[in-house]
Amino acid sequence: MPYNLYGTPGSLYTGKARSYLIKQGIPFENRAAGEPRFREEILPRIGRWIIPVLETLDGELVQDGSDIIAWFEAQGETLHPAYPKTPRHRLISHIFELFGGEGLLRPAMHYRWNFDAVNQPFLGRDFSAALAPGAMPDEAETVFRFAASRMRKAMGGFGVSPGSIPLIEASYERFLALFEAHLVEAPYLLGGAPTLGDYGLIAPLYAHLGRDPYPARMMQAQAYRVWRWVERMNGPDQDAGDYGSPPEKVFLADTVPDTLKALMSFVAEDYLPEVRAYVAYANDWLAERPDLEPGTTGLAKPNDRAIGRVAFDWRGETIEVAVMPYRLYLLQKIQDAADSLDPAGRMTVEALLAETGLSELLTLRTTRRVERKDQLEVWGPPIEAERQRAVG
Repeated sequence: MPYNLYGTPGSLYTGKARSYLIKQGIPFENRAAGEPRFREEILPRIGRWIIPVLETLDGELVQDGSDIIAWFEAQGETLHPAYPKTPRHRLISHIFELFGGEGLLRPAMHYRWNFDAVNQPFLGRDFSAALAPGAMPDEAETVFRFAASRMRKAMGGFGVSPGSIPLIEASYERFLALFEAHLVEAPYLLGGAPTLGDYGLIAPLYAHLGRDPYPARMMQAQAYRVWRWVERMNGPDQDAGDYGSPPEKVFLADTVPDTLKALMSFVAEDYLPEVRAYVAYANDWLAERPDLEPGTTGLAKPNDRAIGRVAFDWRGETIEVAVMPYRLYLLQKIQDAADSLDPAGRMTVEALLAETGLSELLTLRTTRRVERKDQLEVWGPPIEAERQRAVG
């Protein structure tokens, strides 16, 4: 029996999990989030409408792309391990998981929802087909308009505004050029096989930017290698014959080529200001709630994803974004990867981060960890109290 992956074709986070299952050769079925079974059986167990959701062979539910990957990696039977074993490559993979799924949300949302003349005929059919399978035209239109209205509203929470749009477009074109240059030498981010960083990047680069009509044409015209990488990440084989080199080609011995360092420096410039802002906001928010019970969200509506909004300077423009604990959860994975290293490994990653302007990724920490419990992001106990208890 195959696994069931509940999501939608155009879902950013579903695309991450789907690509992983394809590349690992794991048998699965794409199931629409609009199916009655999802509404009637899966949602009550998850507790909120969110995708993707993996249903395992024994009926267990795993929600969230990062957790789905971790679940399979723990089984130890994957074709291409998502977590590299060498220090710098492992850290880089976690960095691009965070940046792909969260740092590229501005261009993903902008290029989907601000080009209606090109995108909307496609999106209208695509959304309704997944959210209301078999619906009559009037009902399908209603479903799309409701979903589109919610997403357009959410777009503002990612920092998309009239003032930021020119900056978003320039930033995204710069990213495409850097990723295109990096893919000259190897078919994947770290060489000859996909790793966690590829799965983080495929989330926006497939579902929104490589599949919606306007940005897909843009990618084809400006970044052919990136377009091919998007195709490659959704195929079960290596699909790298155009490189004319053995499939096993990798950046050996934890090598970080200059093209990859350039991409990391771009992450520092483009996304680190947002990381600083939401970590600072989260720590202030936590300081105002010293009695927050561990294992809870601290929110009146536990299913809400954001604890507030924060404004910061981004490329000379003040923008405002929602502060989501889930991003802190992914940031912690970078820090945990570094903290697990021996002194020699730690030294190599610290040198790389200093060279690329990303050192703060290891120091920007919240006073409580974000944990996942019952498919929600919840707060752990105060870190200092935990340390004192461990010493005692």
